[in-house]
Amino acid sequence: MNSKSTPHAAVNIKSSALTRRFSEFARAISLWSGNPVAIRLAVVVVLVWVLTGPLFNYSDTWQLVINTGTTIVTFLMVFLIQNTQNRDTLAIQLKLSELVLAMKGAANKFASIEDLTDEELEQLHEECRDRVEMTLKHMKSRKDVAPNLAQMNTDRDQAKSPVRMTS
Repeated sequence: MNSKSTPHAAVNIKSSALTRRFSEFARAISLWSGNPVAIRLAVVVVLVWVLTGPLFNYSDTWQLVINTGTTIVTFLMVFLIQNTQNRDTLAIQLKLSELVLAMKGAANKFASIEDLTDEELEQLHEECRDRVEMTLKHMKSRKDVAPNLAQMNTDRDQAKSPVRMTS
């Protein structure tokens, strides 16, 4: 087995080195930024900024430092978060598609529904809702029939069993 065995190695897809590096960077940053250490660092930065306010007479430059810093971080994080979310969503879609395709009797049309338009998704949703309602009605009718069948079986069993008379 190859020592560099990774999930994408099994797929045999060539991606550029830049794309691969960006993906690894985005993943690392998203993992780090979701860590409690990151929030602590952000709180420390804000506290240092607040505590240096009197030192700089709460000047416009002092305010501009925090505004610029937070704007830059927010701007970059939006793209990193979107990249991570897109990758995670695609991975989930692929896993679900594989499950749908592998299941005997499953409607394979569900394997790629993420490519449908909003109207097509709504129509498919209505079809699924109708199927669910039909299934629920069927199950309810079976529940309503089951007690009657149980009573009929009890009556039948009592009629078949020999009557014992005790004195």
